Amino acid sequence: MKKPFAVFLLVAIGTFIVDQNIKSIFLDGYSYAGKCIDLELHFNSGVAFSMFAFLGSYLKWIQFVLIAGILYVVLKEGYLKAHAFPIGLLIGGAIGNLYDRFVHGGVVDYVAWHCGFKFAVFNYADVMIDIAVALILIQYYFFSDRTHSQGQ
Repeated sequence: MKKPFAVFLLVAIGTFIVDQNIKSIFLDGYSYAGKCIDLELHFNSGVAFSMFAFLGSYLKWIQFVLIAGILYVVLKEGYLKAHAFPIGLLIGGAIGNLYDRFVHGGVVDYVAWHCGFKFAVFNYADVMIDIAVALILIQYYFFSDRTHSQGQ
């Protein structure tokens, strides 16, 4: 097994396992109310900020196709070579949320921010997806060899 693929696979599986274990704590009834953050169970039938909830059960199949498409492009174009770790975070988080849709009927969210304003409710997988996107952008814009893309 090539090293970038191994890194990708281990990070994706690890992200999925951590995500599902944290969610199981809240599915078992844990909750905490704090000054700025509440930790309590929510089910999100949409995506970010509950968008596209009107798609109902079709949303999980749309997300399945999108994740499969991303995996196809990543593997076909060789993006794992440069971005194995963040792509592992991204796919692991995406599969964790997709799994929730199939098993629980919606994404299991549990972090509710309410300091000064009500923010979205989110979970570990969402945070890993955000970190993955940030890492890919940082790697691309600050650490990639741009001489080929500029025609030099």
